[in-house]
Amino acid sequence: MRYVIIGGIAAGMSAAMEIIRTDESAEVTVLERGEDYSYGQCGLPYVIGGVIPSVKDVIARSVETFREKYHIDARINTEVTDINVKEQIVSGIQTERNEHFQISYDRLLIALGSDPIVPDWNGIYLEGIHTLKTISDTKDIMTDMTDDMKHVTVVGGGYVGLEIAENFHRLGKKVTLIQRGEQVANIFDPDMAELIHEEAQKNGIELILGESVVGFSGEKRVDTVITEKQSYPTDFVLLGIGVRPNTAFLKDTGIYMNGQGAIHVNAYMETSVENVYAAGNCATQYHRIKQVDDYIPLGTTANKQGRIAGANMAGKSLTFKGIVGTAIMKFFDLTLGRTGLNEKEAQRYKIPYEVQTGKGSSHAGYYPGKEALNIKLLYHKQTKQLLGGQIIGKKGVDKRIDVLSTALYNKMTVHQLLDLDLAYAPPYNGVWDPVQQMARKM
Repeated sequence: MRYVIIGGIAAGMSAAMEIIRTDESAEVTVLERGEDYSYGQCGLPYVIGGVIPSVKDVIARSVETFREKYHIDARINTEVTDINVKEQIVSGIQTERNEHFQISYDRLLIALGSDPIVPDWNGIYLEGIHTLKTISDTKDIMTDMTDDMKHVTVVGGGYVGLEIAENFHRLGKKVTLIQRGEQVANIFDPDMAELIHEEAQKNGIELILGESVVGFSGEKRVDTVITEKQSYPTDFVLLGIGVRPNTAFLKDTGIYMNGQGAIHVNAYMETSVENVYAAGNCATQYHRIKQVDDYIPLGTTANKQGRIAGANMAGKSLTFKGIVGTAIMKFFDLTLGRTGLNEKEAQRYKIPYEVQTGKGSSHAGYYPGKEALNIKLLYHKQTKQLLGGQIIGKKGVDKRIDVLSTALYNKMTVHQLLDLDLAYAPPYNGVWDPVQQMARKM
């Protein structure tokens, strides 16, 4: 059986390893358009900020390891440009040598991931304007950012925007963050986002909200960011305005995609075309609360989907059980956690809901070092089923978000949260966990 995988990062290599474990006679070829394999993209902002010493530290396995230890034909600088699904042939170009190639497959996995959105703004190709998605991007940013660059502008206030703003600040840069909406971190509701705004301002991050970037100016290198309202001088720009699935070349293959360009897959990671699978940030994910196929590209999901795709390609029958929209990030002294639905999503899907907000403590009040937790829970107005949670604080956020995520996965009611046997000792919790304290009020 000849397996071909397009994409050598999270989903692709999770699939490749599962195939190797399952089918001892497998011939596995991986086509990666970049030069690096199997690395943690989420760690790249921290490499730039110096928290992680080197890009080498985020690489799980090198291309040489896949080739020599696991006997995978792991190729680099190999860009796929066409898939003939009738003949089961993948073709493209080896960019380093500028040579065209074709390779046949018995089963194919598309795990191309996503690309940063780069609008066609005036001046977009000036030097000093960057995106951050790959190790190559990281190296370019670190090479380009010299000591005499004092001011950085981050465009976009999502995951990448917030994390890179903090890490530029760590390097001693003055940071301006421009967001076209009225809040950063749109995965949170506005009342919770206010806490993030306060943390940004406390740390000297200049927030420009409610303005849309329309272009850049400068002779050779960017020196000004232009919005529809005014202009802002800068030395360096990082675009973090979102990603889109890297699937444009598939439009004539018959592979069904949603409006965002994400490949529709079923629970087995199968696409609409026989012997073609998809996984990761180029594929859809079933959302257990919304009960629709969604697109929330995260590394955790990519690895899970890749494993399931690889197992099924090699003859097993595993299913992907779906997501509940769990995410967490660090922003200066705060941890920002959320899972399930926020109010905007509940309204969009016409789900009747109630809200409970309040404060708790990271651990027992009498034990030194406690920190406040700002908690917001959504639950179904009639059934009392938990719908979502948002928690922001300095300590203990991750523990509670994972509890809520597990409760959401199992469709628990807010009252059933009271029955959970959660860990307690004064340095870690109170006798009633803050989430349970909230549930007692509902």
